Amino acid sequence: MTRAASRPRRPKIRRIYDPAEPGDGVRVLVDRLWPRGLSKADAHVDEWPKSLTPSTVLRRWYHAAEGDAYEEFRQRYEAELAEPEAAEALDRLRDLARKGPLTLLTASKDPERSHAAVLVELLKG
Repeated sequence: MTRAASRPRRPKIRRIYDPAEPGDGVRVLVDRLWPRGLSKADAHVDEWPKSLTPSTVLRRWYHAAEGDAYEEFRQRYEAELAEPEAAEALDRLRDLARKGPLTLLTASKDPERSHAAVLVELLKG
């Protein structure tokens, strides 16, 4: 196996409200709370690792923060991801990304400035 083959593929980030697509591969919900107004049957979620999601305290802090708090959020979230249970869940995502397409699902209105974007950066290797 070449070195490039063992590196995880870059996962996609999609809003959970968007319809599933054939190229999504494994669909992982990375939000702590289930998205409003969406049935589990319609979501087509393969995994929901709640230990990988930002803590309630961090999530509430980020939503209440004034100005651009993304960098501080990212640093705090990365610290949470270093905890054993979260680190194990992150390793699971890396394994999934090595095996095939992986899509991280979030209800965030701005997925590129959310915890999902932090996860993608960490999964890039």
